[in-house]
Amino acid sequence: MASGNWQWGIGNVLDLPVSSRPVKVLVLVGPTASGKTLVSAHLAAMLGGEVVSADSRQVYRYLDLGTAKPPPAILRKVRHHFINERDPDQEFSAGEFGILGRKRMDEISSRSKQPIVVGGSGLYVQSLIDGLFEGPGANPEVRGRLEGRVAKEGAAALLEELRRVDPDSAARADATKPRRIIRALEVYELTGKPLSKHHRESAASVSFDSSFFGLSWRREELYRRIEERCDTMLSEGLLREVELLEARGYGPSLNALNSVGYAEAFAYRRGEVSFEEMVRLFKQNSRRYAKRQLTWFRRDRRIQWVAMDSEKKPKDVALEIARKFRN
Repeated sequence: MASGNWQWGIGNVLDLPVSSRPVKVLVLVGPTASGKTLVSAHLAAMLGGEVVSADSRQVYRYLDLGTAKPPPAILRKVRHHFINERDPDQEFSAGEFGILGRKRMDEISSRSKQPIVVGGSGLYVQSLIDGLFEGPGANPEVRGRLEGRVAKEGAAALLEELRRVDPDSAARADATKPRRIIRALEVYELTGKPLSKHHRESAASVSFDSSFFGLSWRREELYRRIEERCDTMLSEGLLREVELLEARGYGPSLNALNSVGYAEAFAYRRGEVSFEEMVRLFKQNSRRYAKRQLTWFRRDRRIQWVAMDSEKKPKDVALEIARKFRN
């Protein structure tokens, strides 16, 4: 669900210097509600490109409003990859995305199309562009013990432990999503090395010629956009979407549905919170998610940040990025 008016304005590929086959990847990142969907659609029109969605939730079918998927008008105009490709009860990891995504980008390039990676899931972008340490397989004994500790002590206690042994991984973790905390502690216990260090060492194994761009808003304006998006999702039927997910047998225990928007909606449907409290938590957790996204992306010095404001049209932002990319 992209916010803002959708207007193409440009019918043909932009008249910029191009090679016979794209050899460079354009990566567009930014926090939730920053406008990536509309800007990337215009970029695809200008550059003759296809979008590779680096979003950990849009890959799932039936999760439409809550994941802010591109509207049908955009999906009809621009080919998107990794949207609606898995059912909610199917596992899909950042590591798997990296492997499959690189194959998909090779295939896009082989057709002389421009790969455009778009997303707010920093780990997915990292896995795709830089490679990601897959690590040892799950150890039932270690994982079971850590899961037991989460149930007894709470995820916050394990997050504090992770801060001591792997502060980089801890800084990117979220106590409401203990699976990543458990995995980081599991890898540390099994290998004696922090997961973040494994990631840094594995990054050298994959090298794409990539140009990174990020959409940057003043925080107050970004938070206003986030809250407006939350209201729009609810008015357009987010609760109905959750009801239909339950009717299909998909519940809040699934990792795909353990995300902002769905978690609060399921809590409301179970009678755990009032409607007003659900809305408050939805907006609060969305803002917090955006803050974590920005913390992740601000560390990446490759990103060229594009200043955004309400007066800028997505088409003009795309043109600015396209020119920088081709120069």
